This record gives sequence, structure tokens and C-alpha cells, in this order.
Amino acid sequence: MDSTLNIGSLNLSRPVIALAPMEDVTDSSFRRICKKFGADLVYTEFISADGLLREGEKSLDKLRFSDEERPIGIQIFGNNAASMIAATKIASSANPDLIDINWGCPVKKVAGKGSGSGILDDIPKMIAITQAIVKATNLPVTVKTRLGYDETSKPIVEIAERLQDIGVAAITIHGRTRSQLYSGEADWTLIGKVKENPCIKIPIIGNGDVINAPIAKAMLERHHVDGIMIGRAAIGNPWIFCEVKSFLDSGILPPPPSIDERMRVLMEHLKMAIEIKGERRAILEMRKHYNGYFKALPNFKKIRSHLMTLNYYNQIEDFLQKILHSSLT
Repeated sequence: MDSTLNIGSLNLSRPVIALAPMEDVTDSSFRRICKKFGADLVYTEFISADGLLREGEKSLDKLRFSDEERPIGIQIFGNNAASMIAATKIASSANPDLIDINWGCPVKKVAGKGSGSGILDDIPKMIAITQAIVKATNLPVTVKTRLGYDETSKPIVEIAERLQDIGVAAITIHGRTRSQLYSGEADWTLIGKVKENPCIKIPIIGNGDVINAPIAKAMLERHHVDGIMIGRAAIGNPWIFCEVKSFLDSGILPPPPSIDERMRVLMEHLKMAIEIKGERRAILEMRKHYNGYFKALPNFKKIRSHLMTLNYYNQIEDFLQKILHSSLT
């Protein structure tokens, strides 16, 4: 297999290890941290097409990124062709490396309105909107989607062919249906069937339940996908990217990060987040990461619970210094 991977004009090394787009998680600060630890490709939080058209402050903020985050995709969602086309043009003007369409989010507030994986109940509409987006930008367009709408309908092999035919440059497939949400196990067999389809020439990236390096290696070898996208397992755990790469290269897992390393990276992450979005919002959103940063520590639940009560950077810094000092004495 070729060691290079082309997504439109974007050239990457195979296999690609990507960070999944996650709301209120994959902001610029966390993307930078993940890039530092080896993520090959990152995405913005998913952005509402309607929010961009209304020039909503939060939606416009999500378009901002730094060059150190490249290659980066801006991910948009919606269910109306006109608004998705207009949003694509706005997103393209931010000059990312690609535009990604969210046809995968299963949560009710998105899918329940026919966006995200809700579109899987109307495949012709999905194809039509995607084709219009491909025509609306000169950037590579990629899609993130699921196996199908529910257990009775998993047409992902056909969907992938149709998406490729209209010019989509790569597809990321989460191994669940819309109705599953995040329950049960991700089914990678259908992801593998898409990749094995001789008609498919574009990169196929697998997603779902990749929680550690051995699983990433097993999925790559078993299903021959071109890359792995890591989502929830990366929250508060940016080291997963270097762990996966080390394990793929050598079969050896690097030692886990020390307490000092965990606290240093957390504070670096928090400082960047505060610079970008202000102290209050940054600290509130950082709470989603505490479990990942501290789950390896003794009494981590107690530590996390106390951190959840702290609202200022100096309070967090002082508390973590006490934790570090007690661990060294």
C-alpha cells in the first residue's frame, strides 16, 4: 500500500491519525495540543450553517484557527441546500485545508432536524446537498457519516460510492447507525466492506471505539482503512496520538505520562483556551477534559470533583501544585 494519502490536493502520510470534531471540545487550544502530540489532521467543532449565515458570534469564532493547526478541516452541518452552500463559501474564505460535512452527528437537536445523521433517512437529499457543496468550493470536500439510519437500513457501501461519484475527496465512517447514538459496539465490518469495494478509490477513515493504541492497530490491520479518527478517547488525553503512532511503528507502547507531565499539559491547554475565549468560558469548557487528564491518578474522582468547583486560573494552578507536591513527597 502506498505510504502517502491524497485528500484532493492535500498530501498526508498513511495511515492518517485524526482528531474527531467534537462540540465544546475540539477548540483551537485543544487542536494545538493534539497536533503537538501527533494528530495528523484536525477539525473544528461542527459549525451550524444557519449560525454562519446569521453571523452568530459563536459560529464565527469557530472558523478561527492558527497555522500550527494545519492541516485542518472546517466542519459544517445543516439540512438546507441554499444555507449549506452559503456556509461553505463563508467557511472556504477562512482558508482551511478542506471542508467537511457533518452527516454523522446523532444527537436529537441536530439529527432530529434532518441535519447530521438525520439526513440518512433521505439519501437522495444527502447526495444532492453534498454535490452542491462540492461545486461551491475549490477546496477538497470530505464527509463524516454513519452506517445508516437504523438497524433496518445500513446502505453505507452504496452511499460511499455515490459520494465518491459526485466528487467527495474522502469519507470518515462511524461504525454505528443514527438510532444507536453511542450505545453498543461500533461495527467496523461494514467500514471494511466500503474500503474493500473495488469501486472505491478515495480514502476511507474509520471511527468508533478506538480507545487505545492496540485497538487502533487492530482496526487498521483488520479492515485496511486509510486512517483512524479518534474522538472521545482523546478528551483530556492528547497522548493517545503519539501512543498510537509509537505502537504502529514499533509494537511497543510508550510509558504513560507522569503526573508532572499531565499537569503541565493541562495548564498549557488552559492558558491557551483563556487567551482565546476568556477565563470563565475556558474554565467551564475545560471541565470536560479533567477526567481524561487525571483518570490515571490515585483518588482522581476526588481531585476532579474539587477542580469542578474552581472558577479561576490561579485557584486551579495552586491546587494542582499542591497535588504535584504531595505526589513527590
